[in-house]
Amino acid sequence: MKKSDSVVIIPTYNEKENVEQIIRAVLTQEHPFHVLIIDDGSPDGTAAIVERLMATEFADELHLIKRAGKLGLGTAYITGFRWAIEKGYDYIFEMDADFSHDPHDLPRLYRACADEGYDVAVGSRYVTGVNVVNWPMGRVLMSYYASKYVQFVTGLDVHDTTAGFVCYRRHVLETIDLDAIRFKGYAFQIEMKFTAKRLGFKLKEESVIFVNRQLGTSKMSGGIFSEALFGVMRLRLAALLGKIKPRKAQA
Repeated sequence: MKKSDSVVIIPTYNEKENVEQIIRAVLTQEHPFHVLIIDDGSPDGTAAIVERLMATEFADELHLIKRAGKLGLGTAYITGFRWAIEKGYDYIFEMDADFSHDPHDLPRLYRACADEGYDVAVGSRYVTGVNVVNWPMGRVLMSYYASKYVQFVTGLDVHDTTAGFVCYRRHVLETIDLDAIRFKGYAFQIEMKFTAKRLGFKLKEESVIFVNRQLGTSKMSGGIFSEALFGVMRLRLAALLGKIKPRKAQA
C-alpha cells in the first residue's frame, strides 16, 4: 500500500463533471496526498466514477464513503474526520470538488502545519485583500462582509472565517468534541475555526485565489447564509458561558 500522512476530504453531490479531474489533480501533487470522497447519494453517478478509479488506478490512494442522501456539508466533514482519525492520518484537509480551491495550494497548507508548527492552516480569500475570480459582485460583498461580521461578533482573528479550504493536524480534530459541533453549512466552517482557537490551537491563513466553479451546479442557498448570520451569536454566547470544552478522553 502506498503510504501518506495526509488525506484530502472532498464532499460531493452531483459532481460528475469535476470529480475525476479533481481526484487526479490532488493525487499528482508533489506531496503524496490521499483522497477521501464523501458522496451524498448523487443521482448523476458521481460515486460510480470514483469506484471505477479505485478499481482501475488508485486502489491505495483513493477512498469513498457513500451516504444515503444530502445530509449536510458539516456532517460530511465530520464523517470524514472520524474516518481519517481512525486510519491514522496526521494531516486532514477540507476541499471543494469544483476547483474553486486550487489543488496546487495543498502543499502550502501542508507545510504551514507540518513544517511551520501551526495546528490549522486556512486557505484564505481575504487575508491579502479580495482574491476571488468570476463571482458576481453581490456575492463577493456578501461573503467578505459576512466574514467581517463574524470577526466582530466572535473576536476570531481570521479574515476568511467561512473558508472551506483547510488543513488540520489530527490532534486538533481529536481534541474538538465533534459530537458538539452543531452547524451544517457556512456556520460549520466558522464553528470549527472558532472552537480550535478557543481550545488554544494556532491558526495560520495562507492567501489563495478562489475561482468560481466552471462546471456543475452551485450548492449555495440562502439558508446557509442565515445559519451563519445567527449561528455566530450562539457561538459567542457558548464561549462566554464556558461551554466550548475539549472532548472527554475515552475510558
